[in-house]
Formats: sequence, C-alpha cells, structure tokens
Amino acid sequence: MIKHHDIYNDGQWTPSHGTTTSPVINPATDETIAEVVNGTAGDVDLAVASARAAFPAWSQTPPDKRAAFMGAIAEKLVERQEELAAVVTSEMGSPLSFARAAQIPLPINSFAKAAQIGATYEYESDFNGSLVVREPYGVVGAITPWNYPLHQIALKVAFAMAGGNTVVLKPSEMTPLIALKLTEIIHEVGLPAGVFNLVPGTGPEVGEAIAGHPGVDLVTFTGSTRAGRRVAEVAAATVKKVALELGGKSPNVILPGTDLTQAIPAALGAAFINSGQTCTALTRLIVPAEQAAEVEQIAKTAVAAFAVGDPTAETTVLGPLSSRRQQQRVLGYIEKGIAEGARLVAGGPEPVEGVEGSYVRPTIFADVTPEMTIFREEIFGPVLAISTYSSEEEAETLANDTDYGLAGGVWAGDEERARQFAKRIRAGQVSVNEGSFNLDAPFGGYKQSGIGREAGLYGFEEFLEVKSIQQPQAKA
Repeated sequence: MIKHHDIYNDGQWTPSHGTTTSPVINPATDETIAEVVNGTAGDVDLAVASARAAFPAWSQTPPDKRAAFMGAIAEKLVERQEELAAVVTSEMGSPLSFARAAQIPLPINSFAKAAQIGATYEYESDFNGSLVVREPYGVVGAITPWNYPLHQIALKVAFAMAGGNTVVLKPSEMTPLIALKLTEIIHEVGLPAGVFNLVPGTGPEVGEAIAGHPGVDLVTFTGSTRAGRRVAEVAAATVKKVALELGGKSPNVILPGTDLTQAIPAALGAAFINSGQTCTALTRLIVPAEQAAEVEQIAKTAVAAFAVGDPTAETTVLGPLSSRRQQQRVLGYIEKGIAEGARLVAGGPEPVEGVEGSYVRPTIFADVTPEMTIFREEIFGPVLAISTYSSEEEAETLANDTDYGLAGGVWAGDEERARQFAKRIRAGQVSVNEGSFNLDAPFGGYKQSGIGREAGLYGFEEFLEVKSIQQPQAKA
C-alpha cells in the first residue's frame, strides 16, 4: 500500500505539516490502496510563497520556452499512458477501456494544445492607438474533482502555466494518486522550481486556504455547485478572479422525425458515460409523447447490453461508482424517484449480481415530471429520466427548466432544425445529432453551472489579464 506524506513545494517533495491522512479506496474491491496526507493551511502558505517567488522569472520566460515544457509533459504522459490509465481505474473505478480512450488522452491533448497556443499567441495588439497587452494573473489556485482526475487538472494547470502563471494545485482527496504521477512527470521534465506546487488534502482545510489566500490571484474550481458557492464566498474576501465549472442536469431533446434506433442507444451512452459521473452527462431525455412507448422499448433493449462489472475487464462498459458514499447517494435518488411516482423502465436499487464494490445498476425512469427530484437535481450516477412533450415549445421549456446550463443535446431528422433548436437551449455546449465532442472548443456553463470557460484558446485566455497602455499620439 502506498503511503504518501509529502507536499510538492518549490521543486521538491517536502514533509507536510499534516498529521492525518485520507484513504484511497479501490471502489471495485473496497480495498484501501493508499494513504495520502491531508495537507494544512500552513502547507498552502509555503506553496503560495514558492509560487509567488517563481512568478517573476516564469512570467518573463519566453513563451516558446514555457510551451516547450508543456509539450515535454505531454510527451511523458504519452509514454506512461498505460500506467496512468491503470492508476485512474484503481482509484475511481473508471473502466480501463474508458481510461485508455478518454481519461488519459484528454489531458495529453490539453498539455499539447497549451504548448501550441502558448508558443504562437499574440500577447500584444494595437487597438485604435492603444497597446492592449495580455499578461498572466500571477499565482493560480486550482482545486479539482475526482471524476476525471487528470483531465480536470490539465485543463487548469497546462493552460495557466503556458500563459506564464504559477500554480498551487489541490487534487481531490479521493483521487490523489494520478496527481502524484503528474507531479513526478513535471519534476522529471525539469520545470523551474515553484512554477508548479501540489498540496493534497481536504476541501475545508486546503481548498478553503487556497481560495481565501491573499497571495492567490485567481482560483479555478471544478466540482459541485454547492462547493463552488463556498469557493466563491471564501475568495470574495480578497476580491480575486474566480472561475467555476460546476454541476449539470443536461437535457437531450428528441424532435419528431428522428431515427430512434440511432438516437436512443446514443442517448444512453451520453447519459451513462463514466458511469454517469460526468458533469455534462445528458441525463434528461425529452421525447415526443406519441413516441414514448417506442423510446422506452428501444432504451430497455439497449441498456441490457451495458456490461456492468470489473473495470479492468475489456468488455466492461460501466464500472463501480467512485465510492460507497457515492453509491448510497445515487441509490437514494433511485428510491426517491420510485417514491415520487416515476416509473422504472430498467434497473433499480437492487444490487448488481456477481460483484462486490460500489456498483449501481444502469437505471431508466419514465413519466418523469418537473416536480420530481430526479428531474431537478444532479444525481451523478447511471440514472436517466425520460420526460414527454406535446409541442416543440413545451420541449424547449422542459429543456431549460433547470438551475443548470452546462450541456445539452438535440436530435432531428433535419440537421438544420436541430441546430436552430440547439441555439434555444441555455447551455454552454450543445451537441446536434451526436456531434463529436471538440476537445478544444470553449467548455463551461450558463446559470449555476459556472463562470468562465476552459480548453483551447478560450481556456488559455481565461488565465490572462488585459492591460491597456495609452500611447502618445503622433502630432499632425
């Protein structure tokens, strides 16, 4: 079993002031595979001081040289991707096939794209005689979740550092092992001391210390809306920029005339991706009332093919949820759906046969109305809620009847019709007829799904301040 008691500070592993640890538990076996120290506010002070000391030199390092470090990290991730995929699977249960296909390739893309953008970006431009300069904020505090533990780190760390910022990272205490592996790689490529710093620990201790620290110039957080509110509240005391990528309860609208044999199996995949533990999962399926019975039959048949089990098995589609706590949370929502009158089409609260661990059966509800809890609250598990509509206007109302606005989907036989409907969904990204996910398009939400954008050029610019330098005008 791994026992880790250090923070990464000023380019080296340093003993933490913390005296307690958090267990890292394999959710497929309930085995404790590691114990990682819970850092302290004092550890955050050290890390922020190192980041501030490193900032002047790093911010003045030529952009192409900063980019070269990001590219080198991407190359090391590629070299070790099989090992890294296994780590993600062991600490949060993502099927190994999905870890290989997404959990590791996505962060590789982030570091590579940050390198590309950072090396070619125009940091200065003319605007009607003024010189507009984009420059790094300073110290970025990054607080990341457990569901895509390396990808969410990369979206913040890669683009922040490429833009000239220094970083203090707190990964989820549930999935710190992949962050430790990334830190090993960062150390190996020789990133200057203090540019990247890691403090493992809990949200109330380390997360709040980062968010409220006067030496942190920008805090970027991904997690629940509840926790995001707390980050914003703590950060407000020092009036720093806050970027938030929060929860979702995203709609997937099936318009009349859609080929249901294509759309419904795809809709299940969009709802159950990463065992439903995806903020952009399309967990509300909104269908024409006259086609509800056909939708349910196709969905019931298709979900039977979703193999649930050992995440290391090549055939597994749905692994365990990330923890027993998450399992009980999701089962509670399933019980509430039944109690509030939703009709089970597939799945339910019964245990998955033949396995131990934090498993939940992929579950589909029909007859779900806006008053029900499973329509309104983010479940973060393999639970799909089907609602019906009688007119396109009602479909739009149902789609937007949510406090969230992270993602959405639209299906139609006429692609242009779907595209026009997509523009009416109040969300940060909407897919049309299962349009491919663009790794470099702006990623973020409307309403209580967050503030700011990540990924690609928009994600890079999120970490840059804008300065106007007013210059003397030439005399006539």
